[in-house]
Amino acid sequence: MKNFAFPITIAAAIAAPAQAAEIQIASQGPVVELTVNEVVRSAPDVAQVGAGVMTRAKTAQEAVRLNAQQMERLIDKLRALGIARKDIQTSNFNLNAQYSYNNDGTPPTFVGYDVSNQVSVKLRDLKRAGEVLDALVGAGANNIYGPNFMLEDDVDAKAQARKAAFERGRLMATDYARMAGYAGVRLLEVSESFQSFGPMPVMERAIAVSASSADTTTPIEPGEVGTGVSITVKYEMTR
Repeated sequence: MKNFAFPITIAAAIAAPAQAAEIQIASQGPVVELTVNEVVRSAPDVAQVGAGVMTRAKTAQEAVRLNAQQMERLIDKLRALGIARKDIQTSNFNLNAQYSYNNDGTPPTFVGYDVSNQVSVKLRDLKRAGEVLDALVGAGANNIYGPNFMLEDDVDAKAQARKAAFERGRLMATDYARMAGYAGVRLLEVSESFQSFGPMPVMERAIAVSASSADTTTPIEPGEVGTGVSITVKYEMTR
């Protein structure tokens, strides 16, 4: 969250440069505080996909070895598809002993070790998203999550949302002031926070794809993503 404070005078701002201070602006009239939300929607330019392999073996070393082999094939496939190494990042690695639990009160039975390795992949060519998902399954991926669409550079979208929210907040404060018999308003404080919105609620979504139909590509629709700003403004009502 970004907070903007306005100093009372230049002298007051220079007087104590070595210590942090919060300067409160004195107000003579009533103060109106508003929270305003604005969302700007635009087409995404990148997508994030999680892809990984889970393997099981009787020993931890064997489970890790098998997993490493399959993950190497998976990463080689991503590189062959033209995805840069900087866009492939390990996001999760787990090794766990697995047991079968019995209902007759006997001790659980050890069944092996599970190894799960997951990479996060940034897709820059959204038209090939379905092709990439199919290729990952063909390369041995048995865990796929996403895609989550987003803007890689959302500076302009944030600026648009900020401007719209600030202007709406000023107009709302002015309306309140005039309803209360005042002529205008004077800004005292403003703070902001940002959020990103996809076409669906924010959650991990498993994508089921099939490698058996080579002539069909999994359909992927990027839709639009939203960049939202929430600002809180305080205005003094003025005569």
